[in-house]
Amino acid sequence: MQGDVADGQSAAASARDLQPPEQREKRDFSAPVSQGDLLRMDARFGRASRRLQRSVDRRLRDRQLVLVLARQGFQGRQYEHFVEELVRYGVSVLRGWLHSGYIFRLAAERGYGLRPHELDLEALASDSDLREELATMTVAQALPSFRQRALIDGGWSYEGGASITTYFMGACLTYFPNEFRRYRSSQERQRLAMQRQKAVYENPVHPLSAADEVGAKLQVLEELECIGESRTQAAVALLLDGYTQQEICQILGEPSVRAVEGLLYRWRQKAQSRRGGDRCG
Repeated sequence: MQGDVADGQSAAASARDLQPPEQREKRDFSAPVSQGDLLRMDARFGRASRRLQRSVDRRLRDRQLVLVLARQGFQGRQYEHFVEELVRYGVSVLRGWLHSGYIFRLAAERGYGLRPHELDLEALASDSDLREELATMTVAQALPSFRQRALIDGGWSYEGGASITTYFMGACLTYFPNEFRRYRSSQERQRLAMQRQKAVYENPVHPLSAADEVGAKLQVLEELECIGESRTQAAVALLLDGYTQQEICQILGEPSVRAVEGLLYRWRQKAQSRRGGDRCG
C-alpha cells in the first residue's frame, strides 16, 4: 500500500529521539500585515505563499462540504462517502508515520511519552500487516469522537486554520497511544504464556529425585494431551505451573477471573469422568 514513508524517512527512527521535547516559550504572531508586506518576498517565499492560499481554498471547500453534511444530519450516502475517503486517507498517513517511527515524535510533542523500544520500531518498519492493524484500529477509535466533537458539536471550523483531514489526523494522534499500549500488552501476554508452556514441556530443573521428576512430568503431559481445546490447555498448563487464577486471567487476556474458573471447572469435570480409565475422553 502507499503511505509507508513519512517526512522523507523510510528507516525506523531511533527510540531515544522520540521523547517529549522541553517546553518552549509561545509567541503571539497574530498581528496583521499590510498588502505591501505580502508582496515583498523572493520566489521561494512566493511558492510558500501560494501553498498557503491553496490551504485556504481547501478549507473553504471543507466548510462548504460540512455545511452540506450538516443539513443531512451527518448521515446518508454522501456522509458515508465522506467517511470512506477520510478513513482511506487516515490509514494511509498513519501507515507512513508508523513505518518511519515519526508517529512517536508527534505523540511525544502532544505529551504522550510512549518510549518505543528499538524492537518495536523494527517490527513496525518491517511488518506491513502490523502497520495496517494499528492504523485501522486507531482510525476506527477516532471516528466516533471526530463525528461528535468536530462535526456535530462544531469543533472544526474554517477559522481554526486546519483542514478537515488535518483535524482528523489530530484526533487519530489522541487515540493512537492507547492502541499502541494495547498492542504492546498483548505481545507481553503472549510472550509470558509461551515462556510458561515452554517451561512445562522442557522439563525444568527441579529438587525432586529423577524418578519423581519424570513421573510428575508424565502426569502433566498426560493431563495436557487429554485437553482438546487450546485455551483450556494453556490455562491448565499455567495452573499446574503454580500460577493463580488472577495471573492466568492476565496472561491469557481473559475477560475475568470467573471466565478462567469456568475453563478450569469444565476441565475438572471431564478429568473426573475419565478417572479409573487409561484413555482421554
